[in-house]
Amino acid sequence: QVQLVESGGGLVQPGEWLRLSCVVSENIFNFNVVGWYRQAPGKERELVATINVGGVTDYADSLTDRATIFRDGLSNTVDVQVIKLRPEDTAVYYCYARRLSTIYWGQGTQVTVSS
Repeated sequence: QVQLVESGGGLVQPGEWLRLSCVVSENIFNFNVVGWYRQAPGKERELVATINVGGVTDYADSLTDRATIFRDGLSNTVDVQVIKLRPEDTAVYYCYARRLSTIYWGQGTQVTVSS
């Protein structure tokens, strides 16, 4: 059974940065796409950033200049770093992996941006 375990969330002040990490229970190159989504209260889950097996990345329009996605095939981790955090970045952030038509999610990690 595929498991995705996130870490790195918490309370941060506006303007700060954070890096979220996701450990995948198997080789990340077994998946077509891995990455991160987020869901704010009362809103639908939305893309943060993804990277496909070929290394092509995709970012949310609101995060193209503030987020960077990383992957490490040795440790089977997928990280996302977000700088210049804003209150509207407050959400539960979910690790994501897709293999063909099957999607896997982590349990989520809360990020709160507040002064």
